[in-house]
Amino acid sequence: MFKALLICAVIGLAAAVPVAPSSDDVHAEVVSRKDDVRPDGFDSALDTSNHISRSESGDEHGNIHGSFAWISPEGEKIEISYVADENGYQPQGAALPTPPPVPVEIERALQWLAAHPPAPEYESKH
Repeated sequence: MFKALLICAVIGLAAAVPVAPSSDDVHAEVVSRKDDVRPDGFDSALDTSNHISRSESGDEHGNIHGSFAWISPEGEKIEISYVADENGYQPQGAALPTPPPVPVEIERALQWLAAHPPAPEYESKH
């Protein structure tokens, strides 16, 4: 009896949960698109009707500069720019998290260590 009740409860919960959230993003359309591939690099851009955009350009060495943007659910425009090169992927934008500041005590300790390097170790003679 308990197993039948449990199975009915699971089926009821599954039927009550919506399959996919309804959103206008499902019906977004491409407003403009540009792709230009050349031997010395490329340029690419995309804009959609729901205010999502991206643009990027790259060179023959694999370096890429670009940006992408969208409107958050709160109505704020989020924009991220980036560089991808031999130093890796380097994003920048106000929406990205930032590390907390270094505590004053740690900063002072680092300055003291830089001003007082350890004495060179003497090699032991055999």
